[in-house]
Amino acid sequence: MLRAAGVKFIAIPASIDEAVVKRRFRDRGEEALSCAMALAQAKARAVAALHPEATVIGADQILVVGDQWFDKPASFAEAAAQLRRLSGRSHILATAACAMRGDSCLWTAAAAPNLTMRRIGESFLAKYIEAEGEAVLGSVGGYRIEGRGAQLFVGIEGDHFAVLGLPLLELLAFLRDRGLLGE
Repeated sequence: MLRAAGVKFIAIPASIDEAVVKRRFRDRGEEALSCAMALAQAKARAVAALHPEATVIGADQILVVGDQWFDKPASFAEAAAQLRRLSGRSHILATAACAMRGDSCLWTAAAAPNLTMRRIGESFLAKYIEAEGEAVLGSVGGYRIEGRGAQLFVGIEGDHFAVLGLPLLELLAFLRDRGLLGE
C-alpha cells in the first residue's frame, strides 16, 4: 500500500513475541483493538531502538468473531477451518498503526472495519484454497480482500485500507504534516 501511494520506505521485521502480548491482553479481558495497538507499538519500538533517527511505522491487525481472536493460519487445514468459522458471519478487523522516533510515540490510528462473509460451501472452499495457495497463510482469516478473497464477502463497513491492514489515509496525513512526504 505504501509503495502504491508513492511512499519510500524500508521494511524491517520486528522480532517480538506476539503470542505473549495477545495472551496478556486476553487474560486481562481487554479488547482486540487495544491489543492490536500494543502490538503495533511494540513492533515500532523494537525497530526504532535499532534506528533511533528514523520515523518507524508499526502496524498490526487482529480478526475478531465474538470473543474469539484469529491469527494467521499455520496450515491449509487451519485456513479452511477459519474460513468455515467465518462463513455466513460478520467479523471485525481490529487494525492499529503508530509512528515512533526513538522511544517517542508520535502518532497512532485505529480502525475496526466490519466484514460480512457469505455462506461458502465445501466445494467453493476447496477450490478457493487451491487457487490461492500459500497466500491463504499470509493473512489473518485466510483471505485477501484485494484479490480472490473479495468473492467471499457480501458486505464491508469501514475503511478499505484498514481492511488491508493499515489506516493509510491517516498515515499519509501524519507523514505530510511532519514534512516527510513533500507537498
